[in-house]
Amino acid sequence: MGQQNKASTILNATFVRPASFYLNGFSNIPHEKYYYVFLCFIYIMTVLGNSFLITLIYLVKTLHTPKYMIVFNLALTDLCGSTALIPKVLDTFLFDRRYIVYEACLSYMFFVWFFAFVQSWTLVTMAYDRIIAICFPLRYHNIITKSAVASILLFMWVFSLSLLAAAVGLIDRLSFCGSSVVQSFFCDHGPVYYLACNDTSLNDTMAYIVFVVIMIIPLVLIALTYVSIAISLSRIASGVERLKALKTCTSHLILVAIFFLPLVGTNIAAVISYIHPNARIFNSTLTHTIPALLNPIIYSLKTEEVLNSIRKLSKNHKKRLRNKTFCEKLPSL
Repeated sequence: MGQQNKASTILNATFVRPASFYLNGFSNIPHEKYYYVFLCFIYIMTVLGNSFLITLIYLVKTLHTPKYMIVFNLALTDLCGSTALIPKVLDTFLFDRRYIVYEACLSYMFFVWFFAFVQSWTLVTMAYDRIIAICFPLRYHNIITKSAVASILLFMWVFSLSLLAAAVGLIDRLSFCGSSVVQSFFCDHGPVYYLACNDTSLNDTMAYIVFVVIMIIPLVLIALTYVSIAISLSRIASGVERLKALKTCTSHLILVAIFFLPLVGTNIAAVISYIHPNARIFNSTLTHTIPALLNPIIYSLKTEEVLNSIRKLSKNHKKRLRNKTFCEKLPSL
């Protein structure tokens, strides 16, 4: 406790930087460690599911298409985002290591929100893929090309990196002369900069910008996409064709719902009224973890293309095993 209780390192007469923050987590909840064990199970399943999907897309050449480039990006983002968050949460609360060094806290914050940002805009890219496929089917392969998708994804990663670096970097100009207890389960952006005792107006502005760019704009764009899709489908005479087109969108809509609605709902509730820290933490942990677990199952592993690829890989593996067994049984000369 000796070093951890040192309040801060004073850089000058007015600027105070804490040596470490204390992550408070849940308060007054019995048997909370069982919840973190549950998160550990979620993480293991997330790693297995997304790693399998990434490997499958990499190995099967028929999946080397623009659509599955986006799916690959989503799986990679889910894997990295869960890895950035859950192992540290488990280490913090299962082993009661709640103090985190100042610099490590900012890095923690950056990576968690960076991958959430990329995940959000990957869902927008999927919506773009769907609107072109349904509204402009004859031009789909001319518009949705590998180079076009690669450019979109690259821009998305660079822009996310720049915006989150700016948001986290602005915290470094703050002075923390009071409490260093973060009312969250990780070094969340808002709960950290709220602890500062000097002017945080610039941080407030950046927080609103990040909130709008990560949640509001993607949600609006996806909504407009599906309005356009609905208008396009209304012009299709056959109900069977309309239903077939809608089925290609249901998986994406489920992903959008489980990612955006809890996150947006929690933040709006926090702005317009009081939300208990325990409720916020519980909702945030599930929002940051459950979508990453379900994405490969909902969007990919149940699709015909992926199932056929799994069967193909399985047959090739069995064929190689038979050939190997046959060769081993041949008499040596």
